[in-house]
Amino acid sequence: MGNRTTDRQSPLRVKFFSLLLASILSVSFQFAPESFHRYTQAVTGSEQAIEMVPISGGRFSMGSPQSEADRRADEGPVREMEVGDFWMSTTEISWDLYELFLYREIDYAPQPRGHIELEIDGVSGATMPYINLNRPGFPVTNITQYAASQFCKWLTAKTGYFYRLPTEAEWEYACRGGTKSAYSFAEDEMTLDDVAWFRENSQLRVHGSGQKAPNNFGLFDMHGNVAEWVLDGYSPKGYTSSSKVRISKRLYPRVVRGGSFRDRAERLRSAARGYSRKSWKQQDPQSPKSLWWHTDAPHIGFRIVRPKAVPFRDVMEKYWIKPIKEY
Repeated sequence: MGNRTTDRQSPLRVKFFSLLLASILSVSFQFAPESFHRYTQAVTGSEQAIEMVPISGGRFSMGSPQSEADRRADEGPVREMEVGDFWMSTTEISWDLYELFLYREIDYAPQPRGHIELEIDGVSGATMPYINLNRPGFPVTNITQYAASQFCKWLTAKTGYFYRLPTEAEWEYACRGGTKSAYSFAEDEMTLDDVAWFRENSQLRVHGSGQKAPNNFGLFDMHGNVAEWVLDGYSPKGYTSSSKVRISKRLYPRVVRGGSFRDRAERLRSAARGYSRKSWKQQDPQSPKSLWWHTDAPHIGFRIVRPKAVPFRDVMEKYWIKPIKEY
């Protein structure tokens, strides 16, 4: 009889534990809507928006093989990596968008209902650049990794969805678009000139986003135009066996990807890695140097990602990189 009573109650127990598990998961992770499609992220209080495309995660070979032309030692050894599902902005973040964060005049426009509650007052405010070469309609440049991350935190507070910089693995996976060659296109079908602004065709200046052909994932300017910040710190020794994001405790060097309008073709390869330098602040007269701007890096910008599964709040904060005294 005892067993039969337990059997009759088991559906209730299963339901109870299912609800308990769901409750625990809702605290641990915030899941995106079931649909995993392209969407437009509006920025309330403005006419600006960000086009986001879904990128289904998977395994890929990160880095370049020793046989690849113009390969550098820091691009290896090649290792198998796995990334989860995420959305990525189709273009680099524009000056028009970043200016909204800079002036903060729309902070208290009515906010849409989102999944993450984050006090917008808790987001650090940016300062105006000492030397400003930015123009409407072009990617924001001269920006520090910290400034890019704080924009992501601000956008999270504005929208209720978790935004951050891509990891280096996510960036390369997105750039490759399923390809394994040096660039993200079949070289018998198109050329680098079709997809990128680089030294040979850029007149050594930044161009408006989206003027060249996109890659297989619908992403523009992954090669060239402006090099893009990722989360990882840089090591000249290349990759280790660890699959964790290497967020550095040091300011220099940190990784930028994709090459820029002033680089030669080989520096735009999918596996090519660039890194930050102290010389990027050479003209900054302030002491300490600016948290927000690299006066001498007109070739550096960023794009954003939104992971489909969002981590604990304390983990989120780690992705929004805090200031470091070395600035």
